[in-house]
Amino acid sequence: MTTTNRSAGTSDEPSVEQSTETPAEPSTGQPSTGQPSAFPGGPALFRLDPEVSHLNHGSFGAVPLPVQEAQAALRAEAHADPDDFFIAVPERLARARARIAAHLRADPDGIAFISNATEGANLALDAVPLGDGDEILVTDHGYGTVVAAAARRAPVTTVALDPALPDEDAVRETVLAALTPRTRVAVLDHVSSPTARIIASPRLLADLRERGVTTVVDGAHAPGMLADPLAGGADFWFGNLHKWGYAPSGTAVLAVAPQHRHRVRALVPSWEDGHGFPRSVENRATTDYTGWLAAPEGLDLIERLDAAKVRAHNSALAAHGAALLAEIPGITRLPHTEGLAMRTLRLPPGIAETHERASALREEIAARHRIRVLVWPWPGGGGIRVCGQIYNRAEEYARLAAVLPAHLG
Repeated sequence: MTTTNRSAGTSDEPSVEQSTETPAEPSTGQPSTGQPSAFPGGPALFRLDPEVSHLNHGSFGAVPLPVQEAQAALRAEAHADPDDFFIAVPERLARARARIAAHLRADPDGIAFISNATEGANLALDAVPLGDGDEILVTDHGYGTVVAAAARRAPVTTVALDPALPDEDAVRETVLAALTPRTRVAVLDHVSSPTARIIASPRLLADLRERGVTTVVDGAHAPGMLADPLAGGADFWFGNLHKWGYAPSGTAVLAVAPQHRHRVRALVPSWEDGHGFPRSVENRATTDYTGWLAAPEGLDLIERLDAAKVRAHNSALAAHGAALLAEIPGITRLPHTEGLAMRTLRLPPGIAETHERASALREEIAARHRIRVLVWPWPGGGGIRVCGQIYNRAEEYARLAAVLPAHLG
């Protein structure tokens, strides 16, 4: 049962259907002709420890070798002639931004490079005029620091979204039912991190727009995983490129609708303030810009590999892993959005119910078995999330399914 609690101040696929059906999958740990095959050349593109099963791409991403090499070349260039490099940074960022915009189907003058989703949330919320009595709506699936950014600016209404809500319509109806006459802003996940489902659907964004609610969308998992991450037309949207977009760490973008751009102010003043958004937001004096400048190489690489094939492969791997884990007694599947490269399952009651216990289980699995997964806390029993990426193999999920039961007693 879902509830709504109010408290004061204390990153073409977004429209896909959600499914709760259980596909036919192989038994735990057993080979099957139906299991996903390896992506040709995928593992060779990364310099990951081969002794570790990296099934948690959604948390920190991984940088392919061609992108690492592009960033290394940029750093060498900066060290060779710092004056020339830093003087040219604003124009070079504009060119890199245009390349990113082409991949995201965005207006190159309407996006800016930022470091991460938390920075994007703060920039967006600073640009929204709020008055006494105004409230911000968030959900209990929101990323902690993004929710904290909202709570710093106004009282928040927290919508409880039961992980077992069956489909996108149920999510939409629950969010809309929580609106009050004081709701001015809704901060919503595009793809929820713990439960791997779309929350800020185009239909929900349209409904909120009709009600005069400004939408701020956390698209941390969208670039590189969704074919059209900006579908829906949020007022503010931010997404990490360093997760599914193969960019270096600390690389994200903020997209702002035209009517709001004049109010966006950099969190720290710079010499580019006079140019306005996006240049004012991007200037960081002598920071390391090489990750941002190398970021287009990641999305270019996905296109060279065939973006549709990459997405299909990664989704199939995640679904395969979830099917194996679902055969473990006490573990149950959760509804998800089809086509995403993440799947989550509910752990048995009493397991990983708090942040401390979830973190301890995650690290125990890593230390004892050299398997990296996300374990997330939830009252009544936490959850486990597996991701699929072109460096993964089907047998890695079988390993996880074989060792996990011993941790659930």
